[in-house]
Amino acid sequence: MTTIARATDTLTRDALAVLQPGFTGTTAPDWLLRRLGEGLASVALFGRNVRTPEQVAALTARLRAEREDVLVAIDEEGGDVTRLEVRTGSSFPGNLALGAVDDVGLTRAVAAELGRRLAECGVNFNWAPSADVNSNPDNPVIGVRSFGSGTDLVARHTAAYVTGLQSSGVAACTKHFPGHGDTAVDSHHAVPRIDVDAAVLAERDLVPFRAAIAAGSRAVMSAHILVPALDPDRPATLSRRVLTDLLRGELGYDGLIVTDGIEMKAIAGTYGIERGTVLAIAAGADAICVGGGLSDEGTVRRLCDALVEAVRAGELSEERLADAADRVRALARWTASNRPDAGAGDTADGDVGLRAARRALRVTAAGEYTPVSEAPYVAALAPVANIAVGDETPWGIAAELTRLLPGTETGSFTGPDAGNEVLAAAGKRRIVAVVRDEHRHPWMGAALDTVLAARPDTIVVEMGVPRAEPRGSLHLATHGAARVCGRAAAEAVAGV
Repeated sequence: MTTIARATDTLTRDALAVLQPGFTGTTAPDWLLRRLGEGLASVALFGRNVRTPEQVAALTARLRAEREDVLVAIDEEGGDVTRLEVRTGSSFPGNLALGAVDDVGLTRAVAAELGRRLAECGVNFNWAPSADVNSNPDNPVIGVRSFGSGTDLVARHTAAYVTGLQSSGVAACTKHFPGHGDTAVDSHHAVPRIDVDAAVLAERDLVPFRAAIAAGSRAVMSAHILVPALDPDRPATLSRRVLTDLLRGELGYDGLIVTDGIEMKAIAGTYGIERGTVLAIAAGADAICVGGGLSDEGTVRRLCDALVEAVRAGELSEERLADAADRVRALARWTASNRPDAGAGDTADGDVGLRAARRALRVTAAGEYTPVSEAPYVAALAPVANIAVGDETPWGIAAELTRLLPGTETGSFTGPDAGNEVLAAAGKRRIVAVVRDEHRHPWMGAALDTVLAARPDTIVVEMGVPRAEPRGSLHLATHGAARVCGRAAAEAVAGV
């Protein structure tokens, strides 16, 4: 295999420029700093790289000491998907909560404050927002990450989010093109397929992306999904018909096109990451996201080599690679020239996330509700988290209820006998049952049946997509599992 050429080699610099790699640890490794000097233009941060805002700021400052205009990317959607607050839960509700409120001014304000906090840490590129129309209620990976199931709703909030985020100098990356909402498979594990005709796609899934483009979204992320109406052979990330003919041509988009994680099974399991990288760039992608699962220098070397070899073998034109690298550098220049002033903190709105979560709370009482005044038992009926959300981030309302009602106890339950286990664990305490996407998990619905039959005064908190009928003495739909959503629900339970 060819090794990476000397740092002055234009082809190698272009190949490095299109990669957005991750790394391990909370300080920048020497290999990453060295690659920045050799042409690497982007670095990706994940939860494993984050300890405190101050630590992230020091980390990004070190990166900029090597390359002043480096793109520092993160997957900070807010809500269930947070990296900056991976160990505490987000200070912002996610898209579904914002869509439930349906106040575009609020969505803009939330995105602006989130962007301000990212910029304060030195992060200037956010892989958000999700513009997917959640048209399939059984979608295992989008769900509360979508603003909702209505096309126009999603479009107007996507545009508001893009505008708010970029007002802070952080580039938005609208995802997952051409729309991941009508899938029943998680592309982290396999290739999802959307079997609808082109007219449905145009009227439903593409509308929010048109809105994002009109709002000036600096980047768009491709989805690893097969849409036969657009390309029967290749997933969108690897499809020239989707990325070049549709996104660039028909939609007139001229910004950066980024792939979803190239190591996700939808690509890696079918094409391999090297071949997938070459095909993505050839199809029209400009940057390769990698590092969620593979985060070592060897991965960077392999992908850089694959691109260089593909050009030398005539499989990828040198002009296409150069164009992709130029688009990455252009975005880097935009972020460098749009850094917030030192006094930008004067515009901080630290409570906007909590205000939004409170407004998103939907309360359904079976009768006259008397707030809980004694420490209850919180039973979390916990499904397995999808990879995008991860299992590091705490969720639920137990911590917030403990703050309001000291002595609150909690437990996590799953499986066919969860209902009886909850009853045994709770004893005589009032039960607060916390669920997530009850409609997608038959065992969860059965557990609630068992608990409510024995304890009809049980309070039910739905922290996923609220599709099941409200039940319990009090039913709270939070539209997401962010920390602030838990706090809003806890306040309602305790009547504060």
